[in-house]
Parts: sequence; structure tokens; C-alpha cells
Amino acid sequence: MGKIAVVGSNMVDLITYTARMPGPGETIEAPRFEMGCGGKGANQAIAAARLGAEVMMVTKVGDDIFADNTIRNLKESGIDTRYVERVPGTSSGVAPIFVEPSGENSILIIKGANALLSPADIDRAAEDLKGCDLIVMQLEVPLETIYHTIAFGARHGIETLLNPAPAPTDLDPKRIEQVTFLVPNQTELATISGLPVNSEAEAETAARALIGRGIRTVIVTLGARGALLVSKGEETRRIEPVRVTPVDTTGAGDAFIGSFARYYVENRDLDAALHKAVRYAADSITRPGTQKSYASREAFEAFCASL
Repeated sequence: MGKIAVVGSNMVDLITYTARMPGPGETIEAPRFEMGCGGKGANQAIAAARLGAEVMMVTKVGDDIFADNTIRNLKESGIDTRYVERVPGTSSGVAPIFVEPSGENSILIIKGANALLSPADIDRAAEDLKGCDLIVMQLEVPLETIYHTIAFGARHGIETLLNPAPAPTDLDPKRIEQVTFLVPNQTELATISGLPVNSEAEAETAARALIGRGIRTVIVTLGARGALLVSKGEETRRIEPVRVTPVDTTGAGDAFIGSFARYYVENRDLDAALHKAVRYAADSITRPGTQKSYASREAFEAFCASL
């Protein structure tokens, strides 16, 4: 199996389960609260590692009470933390998450130390990054660091994946042309393309617009409707969904990307990796929480066998 590097964020998830969201100026009581490790980068790294991948992470934590727990969590999942750096005088990233009875969620993020991950950090990790088969990125860290990492991957023949989340308004399409896979959800695709994405047909049109701007492959995650694979010169392929009863959809997109990365680097079978990713994301929403909802390889194989 190949090696995966995740260049990105870590967060502390502060999860409130609520019957409904309060209105302006309103205070309501929520029935349950949980705290856990999260952040898109860390989530994707954990998902891949739980499934048996070799993963290293390049990220930054603060010097607060959350940092030790974040590093310990990564290490316990078997992730290489040599490039997880503490930043003095800075908070760790946090993400207040509000989950409604349907399983839908609303999330705020405070980047904290994640905002200080720089191109120089990529250069410091360069020799180890060169030994990786896929570099996975998100947008909870500075854009310049993402652009630098994509260029680094292209220069050294390393495939790259960008999950453009949170949805950016200032993403430079020219500076992401060399990315191997762009993996947005519908909201992110609409923001990047500037086109409506209210149906699968519109999602395909928007993805094709990005292909026309130089992106090689766009994978659109559609939640309960599966995913679309759109590549230059090829017909669009639809990855069928798996029907489950959702409990908590938090982190499902990260489960998709982490599992896709793990199965893709195994043998470069794109279709097989996407089918696995749809199933892994579906399985994750049948349990509450983010990283704690991600199945081990053995548990996931049992889930697949039950379908």
C-alpha cells in the first residue's frame, strides 16, 4: 500500500446536539454535548489510518490544553506526527458543531494555529513528502500553503487531492490546475464554479466548467445521492449511494476523502476507490460523532459484506 501525506488542519470539535437551532437573542436548552478531535485534515488522516494506510500529517497546534490531546489522538491512530508543530502563544483550532435530530449539522470554525501553517513548513517536510504517493489537502489552512503544496507535488511527480472546504470565494483556478483530484461537495462546487448546482445535471455542468479551466478530474460528493466522477475527455460516471439511516452526518465528507485516499493508493483503481469511499461515508453517518464514527478496516469490511 502507498503512503499518504495530509497537509491541513486539526480542530477540537465542540458538539452540541439540539432539538432545533435558537433564533436571534433566544436561549434554549440542548440535551447533550460532546467534545472530540476533529478538523478536516485530521479527520481525513484518521479515516485513512483506521483503514490501514500509512499516513503522515503536516499541521500546527496551539500551546493550550487541547494540543496534547490532539497529538496523542493522532499518534494512537498510527499517524506520523513528526511535522505536527506547536505554536507558542496561539490557540488550537476549534469547531463548534450543532447537530439537529435529522442528523444534519451546522459548523463554525476558528482556525487558531492552523492559520499559521506556511509554505516553509512544507519545505521542512520536503524529503518525507517526496516519499508519499498522494498528498491530501483542505482549505482550513492558508491558501498560499495549498498552492505551494500543489506545485511541490507536480514538481516531484506526487499526485495531489484538494478538498476545497470550507467553500472558498478567492480560490485562484490557475494555481490549482496541477492538482490531480478536486473533490468538492455541491455547495463548494457552486462557489468555485460560479454556477448553480441544484441538481445532478447542474453539478455535472459546473464540474465540466472546471475541467474547461484546466482541472483534470473533479469528484463531486452528493451526500445521500453518492458521487459524480468528471474527467476530461471521458463520460461522467455516477457512483451509486448506499442507503442507511443517518444518525449524525458530521465528518461524512472527510470519511469519504480519507477512505478514497487509502483505497486509491493501494492500486490506483479509481472506480473501486470511489465505491469504497461512498460506502465508508455512509457507514460513518450511522453513528454519532466525527472521528469516533469512523470504522476500522475490519468493521468496514463487515459492513460491506452486509450490503
